[in-house]
Amino acid sequence: MRRAGVVLLILSVSSASSYATREAGLEPKATRLVEVATSERRWTGIAVSHEGRIFVNYPLWSESQPFAVGEVEPGGSVQAYPSQALNSWQPGKSPREHFICVQAMYVDAHNQLWILDPANPRFQGVVEGGPKLVVVDLSNDAVTRTYGFDPEIVRPDSYLNDVRVDLDSGTVYMTDSGNGALVVLDLAAGRARRLLGDHPSTHAEDIVLTIGGLPWGAKVHADGIALSNDGRWLYYQALTGRTMYRIATSDLRNERLSSQDIGSRVQKFAESGASDGLVCGPDGRVYISALEHDAIRRVGRDGTVETVIQDDRISWPDSFALGPGGVLYFTTARIHEGDQPSRPFAIYRLERTQQ
Repeated sequence: MRRAGVVLLILSVSSASSYATREAGLEPKATRLVEVATSERRWTGIAVSHEGRIFVNYPLWSESQPFAVGEVEPGGSVQAYPSQALNSWQPGKSPREHFICVQAMYVDAHNQLWILDPANPRFQGVVEGGPKLVVVDLSNDAVTRTYGFDPEIVRPDSYLNDVRVDLDSGTVYMTDSGNGALVVLDLAAGRARRLLGDHPSTHAEDIVLTIGGLPWGAKVHADGIALSNDGRWLYYQALTGRTMYRIATSDLRNERLSSQDIGSRVQKFAESGASDGLVCGPDGRVYISALEHDAIRRVGRDGTVETVIQDDRISWPDSFALGPGGVLYFTTARIHEGDQPSRPFAIYRLERTQQ
């Protein structure tokens, strides 16, 4: 099996668990950055199982992608997951039965891994029949279900970007950063709906970001997404934007509401700054990857924003995952540096410093 050019620094479950109860108590000036792994290949999404297994994905943006989904293993390698066969797509092979361009992953309350494949390699257009959400049972590493998306849900220029799963309501929430919308999947019915596609909250703002001291003017729509711990609120924002929005999940699930009604219930939640990834921490606050500040910030319940940690190693923080006990992990993708980044891509976790 091919290796992905990764150096594993700290991975053991016991090490992660030893800080499990501290994440909720992260505080500015009392939080440190711990490098978990580095890679020569760009990764974006990350997911951590209940036992501390770490999964990453490499989107098909260039020829350097080793495979789509991998598991970081002790000893320094990343192996194709859950099989090499699923990671062996080429034009002409079944787009339904292979990963094409995986962007994000999520581990749910039942320890299942959800793998989101927008099937838009190199941003050149969606491969027909390719957009999907694949569910893997981590107890036996077997695919248990694949949800496909019709062209009216995932359009030719769509790019499904991030995913959150609420098993209590039987609902999956996704963002479309290519065309601008939320996608809501009813698990029982196996039916998806495309929402807020004509609402400004899902679309890029008319701004130019400054990342790594340089202007970055690409227009990327609804990107980061977070589900409140009680499942009542969905938070989201455009990557090319500095405003975080929220909407009650009950409104997104209510099929009797018109598009206009749903749009009227969207709330501006915070002036959070440009961000790629969002996650709700155990403390109920929304943690954000602060692209313009090389930082991790968080947004309180009242919308106030504070910096948890700033460090020049936090270069284009991309996606978040919560590990055992709520320990916060994230990837760096260094997208603004193109194909020749100044440092390897990394996975970090946050720990509270000793007081």
